[in-house]
Amino acid sequence: MSNDTPPIQTFDPMKVSKMFMARAHPGWLGLEYSAHGNNWVELKLPWNEKLLGEPDRPVLASGPIVSLLDMASGMSIWCARGTFMPVATLDLRVDYQRPAKECSAVWGRVECYRMTKSAAFVRGTAHDGDPEDTVATMAGVFMTLSADPKAVGRQIKAQAEAQAKAKETGNG
Repeated sequence: MSNDTPPIQTFDPMKVSKMFMARAHPGWLGLEYSAHGNNWVELKLPWNEKLLGEPDRPVLASGPIVSLLDMASGMSIWCARGTFMPVATLDLRVDYQRPAKECSAVWGRVECYRMTKSAAFVRGTAHDGDPEDTVATMAGVFMTLSADPKAVGRQIKAQAEAQAKAKETGNG
């Protein structure tokens, strides 16, 4: 599907989050869907003592918060596009203002504010209950892929094999 083709069905982060958040890294972290709009998504990273930054202080580590913002970034891009498509993180800058409150969940809200043919630009915040008192701010750039990279790889391989066979038979 090209980037210019309108989506058949609008991407719904509330529905797909059940699948996304049950598997792999988002599942292990326990990420949860919170809210969304046309170009933004908010996810929740629940308090989990397995995710401590320091063993003697009950505060979520920075790594899981980065993962929260990264996942919310991808989902905000899919909301803005209206469909799921592969994306790759090119640049993600997270600036921490303060540690999260002790034993507190953290919410990450990210908006996709600009898209080009091959890139999406996002910005967002993380907070522990008060959106006006941020734990961190972030900005990122993601590469958008118009096709499944594995499918493109298989197509290139098939073309190369066909060319090699044509040369062998004298048809190339």
